[in-house]
Amino acid sequence: MSAPEAVLVVEDDRGHRELLIEELREAGYPVVAVGSAEEAVESLEQQPFGLVVSDLRLPGADGFRVLEATRGVVPEPGFIMLTGFGTIDQAVSALKAGADDFLTKPVDLDHLRLSVDRVIEARRLQAEVRQYRELLATGEDFHGMQGSSPAMLRLYDLIRRIAASDGSVLVTGESGTGKELVARALHAESSRSDGPFVALNCAGIPETLLESELLGHVAGAFSGARGARRGLFREADGGTLFLDEIAEMPVAMQSKLLRLLQDGRVRPVGGNEEVATDVRIVAATHQDIPERIAEGRFREDLYYRLETFRIEIPPLRDRGEDIERLALQFLRQHALAHGLPERRLSPEAMRALVRYSFPGNVRELSSLMERAATLSAGEQIELQDLPDRVRDAVGTSGPGPGAIAAPVTSGGGSSDERWPTLAELETDYIRRVLEYCDGNKQRAARILGIGRKTLYRKIGEAESS
Repeated sequence: MSAPEAVLVVEDDRGHRELLIEELREAGYPVVAVGSAEEAVESLEQQPFGLVVSDLRLPGADGFRVLEATRGVVPEPGFIMLTGFGTIDQAVSALKAGADDFLTKPVDLDHLRLSVDRVIEARRLQAEVRQYRELLATGEDFHGMQGSSPAMLRLYDLIRRIAASDGSVLVTGESGTGKELVARALHAESSRSDGPFVALNCAGIPETLLESELLGHVAGAFSGARGARRGLFREADGGTLFLDEIAEMPVAMQSKLLRLLQDGRVRPVGGNEEVATDVRIVAATHQDIPERIAEGRFREDLYYRLETFRIEIPPLRDRGEDIERLALQFLRQHALAHGLPERRLSPEAMRALVRYSFPGNVRELSSLMERAATLSAGEQIELQDLPDRVRDAVGTSGPGPGAIAAPVTSGGGSSDERWPTLAELETDYIRRVLEYCDGNKQRAARILGIGRKTLYRKIGEAESS
């Protein structure tokens, strides 16, 4: 996870400046604070900032001078204007000039935190969208991966940054999320891209043959070894070795792998001489390795060695905006592969797909679209063309945002009706949104239009009431 972006505070009032510093640091942001526009301009030239929080009225040049100075900075920071003399005209002028928000003093600290979080997140996502806009506009993919959701854009950026190093990488994520695609993307983006990419599923090789498969063997090393074998480490020399399902590797072989990672030398089974290799290891698993360590089924020292870098692939259910694009793409692919007419998805079918949790992730979506393309008799895929488990997702999502709970009655007349309070409605609505998001609080907060801290506070209040 990347470090929080720094915030530049420009405030000439010492007491208010110290209050802002304390509040922002408590929120987890590194803060640089100055008292004038001139100092702010100098700070912007010296280091990057994710956000500038500036008073409008400053000694000498005003806050608009600071705002103007941010326009030439790359990457451009967000901007929040503060003033104790707020007017509609000032707010409109600040926003027209490029400010992201306008707050009046004395600043409400909860509002400040929400605004800071929102502006920094919005600026970061805008930068990611700009970076990949050309790629996505042409319909191309990122080394076989499709998706323009914020989660996938962050994944692409992380792959590119990690690819610049030669350190080992542990790729984690649920089954079906595309761990080998991530490994291939790392290889393609690295300086090793001209070298070989070699993949091995550790769960698909018998324990007795795994050592020979990885390290090779000399002729006569064991029964049936009529000729010598180089082994995958030597096959991958100068490139990348992808070890899928690493958690299934036997503990004895884990010890040999750890030693190999430490000294980079391979000794074939039955051989006496070691051979130097230059291989980058990318390992992957959908298992909980810390749990397997606790069970004595995985070496803790190997885990830390493999986890020089870690990439967590987002599940499909957290990529809601990608589901339609992927579904249509798979429909086209399967129709072409089987000589079937190309079909579209009905709104009801698409709604069911978006609400479905996809425990099998992208692999499951591909299978669903193959089934639908094959079995559907109409021009479009209807809800009834999808399996029961997907159709049920429409019925279990709960009432939509406009649903209001009915009054509670005690069996008497209308005087006995008790309508839910606003607090009860709010609590119930938050619960329904959390259920819809499968407990993902970041996504729920985005739907609710509030910050995660506010959501946590409201959940706590509901639990204590």
